[in-house]
Amino acid sequence: MRVGVIVFPGSNCDRDMYHVLKDVFNLDVQYFWHEDKLPKNLDAVVLPGGFSYGDRLRAGVIAAHSPVIADVKKMADKGMPVLGVCNGFQILVESELLPGVLLRNTSLNFMCRWTELIVENNRTPFTSQFELKQRIPIPIANGEGRYYVDKATLAVLKKNNQIVFRYGENINDSVFDIAGICNKEGNVVGMMPHPERAVEAEINPKDSRPSNLIFESLIATVGARR
Repeated sequence: MRVGVIVFPGSNCDRDMYHVLKDVFNLDVQYFWHEDKLPKNLDAVVLPGGFSYGDRLRAGVIAAHSPVIADVKKMADKGMPVLGVCNGFQILVESELLPGVLLRNTSLNFMCRWTELIVENNRTPFTSQFELKQRIPIPIANGEGRYYVDKATLAVLKKNNQIVFRYGENINDSVFDIAGICNKEGNVVGMMPHPERAVEAEINPKDSRPSNLIFESLIATVGARR
């Protein structure tokens, strides 16, 4: 299974993601610079966290116009699993692969803490191994993590089962406590928390097993498709 990790100027979680995919889950992982062309033999793409372009103008908006995004869109249209974490989620919404926008936290401060997610959709490539309503202890680290859509779009997300994760507590006034969503087809998932920082027991003071299921779901999905 071959996974591409996209690197933008300012990415700072790309190595964490690479380490987890390669050393924990033994996948064939390769970095791709934001100006690179993506090969057709990839099985999945991950947009990691960080501060692409220093969050200039708005988090993710400059990276959304990077050359590699055109290839990501083509692969997403063909059903390839795409995961955006934190800044990767911001890039996905700014590139219109996912609906909505990520706003400044209501505290106007950078938020770095552990929280808990509730699984609302277990039919995506990244959640198929979860039970519905299963809870995931996981860290967040963002300054622009407050998800927002208008009422009409929220109704569409609910109708199409596009809400993937919700916070177990109201931490930043995200609409409907949304922490992660998917596209209508379900193969593109964006989430603000960092699963790559939670899968190893050595750095997870709570329970690393649930976060592992995000990556195990991907492995199971790609294996089934083959």
